[in-house]
Amino acid sequence: MTMEVSVWDETRQRVKFTDERVCKSHLLNCCPHDILSGTRMDLGECAKTHDLALRADYEIACKERDLFFELDAVDHLESFIADCDRRTELAKKRLVETQDEISAEVAAKAETVHELNEEIGKLLAKAEQLGAEGNVDEAQKILQEVEKVRSRKRDAEEEYRNSMPASSFQQQKLRVCEVCSAYLGLHDNDRRLADHFGGKLHLGFIQIREKLEALKKTVLEKQEKRNQDRLKRREEREKEERMKMRTRSRSRERSREHRRSRSREHRRRRSRSSSRERRRSSNSRDQERKRRHRSHSRSRSKGGRHSHEPSSRHKSSRDRSRERSRKRGSSERRQDGRDQNGRADSRRTDDRDRNGRDR
Repeated sequence: MTMEVSVWDETRQRVKFTDERVCKSHLLNCCPHDILSGTRMDLGECAKTHDLALRADYEIACKERDLFFELDAVDHLESFIADCDRRTELAKKRLVETQDEISAEVAAKAETVHELNEEIGKLLAKAEQLGAEGNVDEAQKILQEVEKVRSRKRDAEEEYRNSMPASSFQQQKLRVCEVCSAYLGLHDNDRRLADHFGGKLHLGFIQIREKLEALKKTVLEKQEKRNQDRLKRREEREKEERMKMRTRSRSRERSREHRRSRSREHRRRRSRSSSRERRRSSNSRDQERKRRHRSHSRSRSKGGRHSHEPSSRHKSSRDRSRERSRKRGSSERRQDGRDQNGRADSRRTDDRDRNGRDR
């Protein structure tokens, strides 16, 4: 025995509440194996692990993040309730086959009696619960309501009795409970009804069905919240992308503006550099002319040591132009002199010829 407990403890330590072997319905306190334990529909031990310590671990963890174990529990409970509803339909078919067929009017009256029986049983079960909790006054109010329903039930039974033969009325008419699929008799007394509607089996099925509806609602809310969170994250990502695109656009614009500014600055620098070069070149030419002029002046002032004509390499462009003009003028004057001398010789020759003919 000690060895078995030790092995079980080691297995439990190895298993976490997120393990597939752990019953998620048990973690959410809605496993049918636990709820219907000890009833005539006891399902026995669950195939998956049940451990209150794992449930405590889950309750702590689910406060920090959503684990969505509700989906597994919904699938489990839906499967169980579907099986229960199938058994209920089969039981109804068997009753139709075994009981005498009655008209629709009589069946409706019998249904009214069954509904009143169900209401009485629920009220009696509630009154017993309130009495056990110490709410005597509330329990007394419930019992007063029970008396009113009993009066309505007697009237309904009288109508049902008058609508069919006495022999048939004495037969026990059964009905299948829509909640737990148990059989209910038309002529059951209040004690029998209270035991059924206040019993563990019926209340267990009510708990399972209510828990299933609550889990479905929780799943829908969480899915809607998850979808909203996804939509919100998507909008945030799109907003971030738009911000990044605007930032990149502004960065590109600033880069282009910077390049244009650098280009303008480069052009201005080139322009200033060209201006400085032109001024420097102009200053250099002026300085060269001044230097040549000073050199020419010094050359002229030296007298006999040097020729009066300045060296060609020291002559300025203006001096060279003047010299060329003087040379052209001198050449032209010499040519004019030769022409005049030629014409004078020609006249003297003509004069000599005329004088010779006259003689």
